[in-house]
Amino acid sequence: MNYWITLIFAALLCGCTALQAPEMQDTHLYLLDAKPAIAHAKSSQVLAVSMPVARAGFDTPQMAFQRLPLELEYFATHRWADTPARMLKPLLVQALEPEFKAVVQAPGSADLRLDTELIRLQQNFTTNPSRIQLTLRAQLTEIKGNRVIAVKLFDESENALNEDAYGGVIAANLALQRILTQISEFCLNASAGTGVR
Repeated sequence: MNYWITLIFAALLCGCTALQAPEMQDTHLYLLDAKPAIAHAKSSQVLAVSMPVARAGFDTPQMAFQRLPLELEYFATHRWADTPARMLKPLLVQALEPEFKAVVQAPGSADLRLDTELIRLQQNFTTNPSRIQLTLRAQLTEIKGNRVIAVKLFDESENALNEDAYGGVIAANLALQRILTQISEFCLNASAGTGVR
């Protein structure tokens, strides 16, 4: 009898060890952190910067990549520290503050409002080397008359130095640096034609 109890107990122990949870891999978190080139002009207007929105597939902290046209995949253990759209807002504010009298969060006391949409941020492995593709749409609105004064699409690509997620992160920040500079110039030039200066 003791033999059978010992045998059943040993079988139960083996079964428990077979059901142990798989070993988890560490998740790597990355930041968007780019600074634009400094512009030389300054507007006397107050600019409100809205929270950027993102298109389907990119409103997530998951890092997107593409190996086939029209198929979006995500790295398993590499993620953005927050959604790219949320990380963009402070970078836009930082880029635009030197260009305007003030940059604010709410449009109540502002002359202009900047709305942005993240259309694409992905690492494209269909090319060699892989490339980051970053596309943003910007719209500048005169608040007083609720009049759209300018809309522009910003599209940048940058080769990854390494064929991995970190290579994509470095490339994404280089592409973003150029786009932030372009958005600053876009807002400054468009605001010059509003007559509010």
